[in-house]
Amino acid sequence: MLSWVDGANEPHGFGLNHLPYGAFRKDDITRLCVRIGDWLLDLEACVRHGLFEGLAPTVRAACSQSTLNDLLAEGPEAWQALRATLTTCLSADGYARTAAEWLLVPLSEVELVLPIDPRGYTDFYASLHHARRVGELFRPDNPLLPNYKHVPIAYNGRASSVIASGTPVRRPWGQRRPTNQEAQPVFEPSAALDYELELAFVVGQGNALGEPISIANAHEHLFGVTLLNDWSARDVQAWEYQPLGPFLGKSFATSVSPWITPMAALEPFRVAPAAREPGDPKSLPYLLDDADQQHGAFDIQIEVLLSTEASRAAGLAPMPVSRGNARGLYWTAAQMIAHHTSNGCNLRPGDLLATGTISGPQRESAGCLLELTRNGTESIALPNGEHRAWLQDGDEITLAARCEREGMPYLELGSCIGQILAANASVA
Repeated sequence: MLSWVDGANEPHGFGLNHLPYGAFRKDDITRLCVRIGDWLLDLEACVRHGLFEGLAPTVRAACSQSTLNDLLAEGPEAWQALRATLTTCLSADGYARTAAEWLLVPLSEVELVLPIDPRGYTDFYASLHHARRVGELFRPDNPLLPNYKHVPIAYNGRASSVIASGTPVRRPWGQRRPTNQEAQPVFEPSAALDYELELAFVVGQGNALGEPISIANAHEHLFGVTLLNDWSARDVQAWEYQPLGPFLGKSFATSVSPWITPMAALEPFRVAPAAREPGDPKSLPYLLDDADQQHGAFDIQIEVLLSTEASRAAGLAPMPVSRGNARGLYWTAAQMIAHHTSNGCNLRPGDLLATGTISGPQRESAGCLLELTRNGTESIALPNGEHRAWLQDGDEITLAARCEREGMPYLELGSCIGQILAANASVA
């Protein structure tokens, strides 16, 4: 599939087979767009100039909003119709070049902003390798708790602190564990700041309160995928998480990529979920679906890159820290939705369902410093000679992902970037 857009057919991961959705701000106005190459197609301008006349009025109205939420609520038939229209408009043999060419905006001239308004954010714990490796650090005799292979574990995160890629992350203050039983806990800036490499599935149509979504129908409620960094203050988390789970150690910031890759673009990269280990329990019926077991996972290569103040001063490119693949997750997106709504919980358009840290079986595929440094006890050496146990002020983390398949143009999911700022002088 070739496009008439200048540079769109070059190998960069944002060709006509992708068309991820985003939002941009220019002249104090926020508009929705799709990306092709290094250009953005302004969806509101397309509506205004008649390129979307064949779409339903509600879809055209949704394309004129500042977030994708209204479009997400329209459902899969509307998403398919819009994608087909966009593909026709931008394809080399399409009819709309004359009308659409001047509606393109150079990516370099705009500010990318969060394209959704998430009112809910749930973080799962879907990587068996992550769960096991973390469990070995704190419970070496019992790394996996009895429920892990029976139920998709998750916690409800803080939607209000979800931020767009590129937004700086300020080191949080928090209460930390006392050094001995007699001492008082201390309240100070976190000394164990970490990243977590994750994907997030973006909910499209929601469900009514009290009406579960079956695993067979879960795909109808998934709009797309984005990269997510669940920043974590490990020292704060370790002191507060028992008995109710993560709280202030997580809620200070969660970064997401500015681009949402539609599920339709990911269809060629669906694969069977990773094989379960011998003796693993069979999932309960509400978590089992034949189609999901055949192609419910995604072959998405992921990596973490780090740049420090010293490396940037030396003109060095971001340094690789770890690499992995999302196809090894223990639970699929459909299983996450089916379980999340099994008690009647209602999901809403724009909600984020994150995978939790994605880690592979090898240590170098671990998706966070907690694993890579064994809870800060073994620092890792960076290619420029620096060492890290935890993130330092000025460090910048980049999450990146791509999908590749022989005979097809690859996809780049769009990077998720965040730089650590020093803590506020005082919050007392």
